[in-house]
Amino acid sequence: MNNKANNPLLVRNFLPLFSQIKPEHITPAIDIILDDNRRVILGIENLSEKLLWENFVEPLQKCDEKLSRAWSQVNHLNAVVNNKDLRDEYNKNFLKITNYYSEISQNEIIYKKFKQLKNSLEYKSFNDARKKVVDDELTGFKLGGVGLPTNKKKEFKKIKEELSSLTSKFEENLLDATNNFQLHVTDPMKMKGLPEDIIAMVKNNAKQKKLDGWLFTLDFPCYIPTLQYADNRELRKEMYHAYATKASDLGEPLLDNTKNINDILTLKSKLAKMLNYSDYASMSLETKMAKSSNDVTNFLYDLALKAKSFAKKDMLDLTNEASKNGIIDIEAWDIAYFSEKIKQQRFNFSDQEIKNYFPKHKVLTGLFNIVEKIYSIYITPKKADTWNNLVEFYEIKDKKNNLLGQFYLDLYARKNKRGGAWMDEAISKYKFLEESSLPVAYLTCNFSPPVNNTSSTFTHDEVITLFHEFGHGLHHLLTEIEEYSVSGIKGVEWDAVELPSQFMENFCWEWSVVQSMSEHSLTKSPMPKSLFDKLYLSKNFQSGMQTLRQVEFALFDIILHSTYDSSSNNVMGILEDIRNKIAVIKPPSWNRFPHSFAHIFSGGYAAGYYSYKWAEVLSADAYSLFEENGVISPLIGKSFKQEILGRGGSRPALDSFIAFRGREPKIDALLKHSGLN
Repeated sequence: MNNKANNPLLVRNFLPLFSQIKPEHITPAIDIILDDNRRVILGIENLSEKLLWENFVEPLQKCDEKLSRAWSQVNHLNAVVNNKDLRDEYNKNFLKITNYYSEISQNEIIYKKFKQLKNSLEYKSFNDARKKVVDDELTGFKLGGVGLPTNKKKEFKKIKEELSSLTSKFEENLLDATNNFQLHVTDPMKMKGLPEDIIAMVKNNAKQKKLDGWLFTLDFPCYIPTLQYADNRELRKEMYHAYATKASDLGEPLLDNTKNINDILTLKSKLAKMLNYSDYASMSLETKMAKSSNDVTNFLYDLALKAKSFAKKDMLDLTNEASKNGIIDIEAWDIAYFSEKIKQQRFNFSDQEIKNYFPKHKVLTGLFNIVEKIYSIYITPKKADTWNNLVEFYEIKDKKNNLLGQFYLDLYARKNKRGGAWMDEAISKYKFLEESSLPVAYLTCNFSPPVNNTSSTFTHDEVITLFHEFGHGLHHLLTEIEEYSVSGIKGVEWDAVELPSQFMENFCWEWSVVQSMSEHSLTKSPMPKSLFDKLYLSKNFQSGMQTLRQVEFALFDIILHSTYDSSSNNVMGILEDIRNKIAVIKPPSWNRFPHSFAHIFSGGYAAGYYSYKWAEVLSADAYSLFEENGVISPLIGKSFKQEILGRGGSRPALDSFIAFRGREPKIDALLKHSGLN
């Protein structure tokens, strides 16, 4: 199996060969790449001639690209077709890769050469992108512990290893807890209120397991509509309890994330203190737009203050609606149900009615049409080797028929696939001396799959999610930067990376856009303007409560990472304190939200979850320029593509924003868009 030629993970002149990749390919491929890379690094350490981009920086970039390309395939498969053999190989090699990057970031010889390059005339001749690469590398060395004494370097490296294992375990527990849950229902009365397509889905779930009745799971396409529509309060409570306690001390003991959470926080705090930061949040903010956790908490509390009076009114509406139905004490599992009832009464439509107008083919055509017009590009379907027969593949070309990038689209929820929605890099754009590559992206969602050969339809929220992830995809795919480590989303400050994604969400509220991408699944007619008007009126329905919910998560994250004390393990206490200050919905005491907060415990959002709100300020302000000039504006689109999407991480995100908007960002557009002004 050590044969390079027979290992699909080592093939570089094609797209990934997903159908050929097996767990046993992973270790040999990663070992070969790491050995090759270490030989290159040794050669660079012994470099005696003048340091140039070509003989110093580029060979290191090539090492990084080679490893990232192979590992992105493994990482992706681990997320979308998870199984025991793949998981074991993933974990084993994840530790090796963590070790390798720790070695590099603590390599004093390479670090000194970067400092030498930074102070040279050569650096002064570099363009902005190349300068940014060098600057980012120096920051990476600092955060990697290059300045630590030898014994501390070993400890730092060991902590990084442990964190890799813990974050993987957190994610695995969450996936397994979600997969393991099933609620078998045989009483037809419990189905009352549920939409027909949901009943068909849970009936199909039961049939696949050779069971009578209906089988409920915690996958989003099943869980969300159950809480929204099930008249049976007991069913809602059972589902909510399972969802709110998954991977916790109140679920399966082997899948409890409590210790993982405390160990992750303890080790992150230790890392920060070793580098003389007061806490992990301070260390994390070193590579973000926000300057301090105080700046972040002030921003969030200010937003909470603006939203709270609106949220209180939202909550009063809910308690009034519940009391009309004989429920005096409204509970967390009642919120979505009565929210849907109020929405239907107030705006005279249901999410289900809207869903009938968003068949998959029409939504994709509408989405592609918008970005084609704005950015002067063309998107066409192509054939490619994929990991599932429902995965699609597309190419993006410019008006001159030049290929710009390609992407995989994996839309549907299924067993052994991680929940949520995300964009990830398959291949990044780069241009080295003797080779170059165009970008390729993975766009992944978890929508309801087609049942019984019917065409899938999306809720409006799912349409928004698709647009959001496509925005990330465009950031990666439309980059004009050819320096590997700052092309696409790489090198972009984490709290600005949500700008292009949240920007795209705005189009889902434009009549011209919705009209062109809607078609009733039976009548084939577009959504009537009268129905869209109702949908639009509902845009800021409960936006006070929704804003507070996001702010609660963001405050929990930043405060947790700036105040966590391992001696008290007071994770739930910190969350409770924040809720007491800002929340209008108080979940039950047994709610274990942190145990499934994958964004901060196994994703990249630790001390950075505030990015969603921070970047929303940027995206709303950026979109307001489109509103002022006609939303489908090729002229403004050209500028957005050039100054935001095209520049990647080649300069600070604030500079890119100012280059596009002509000034620093203002919060006014966000407050207006959210109905909080």
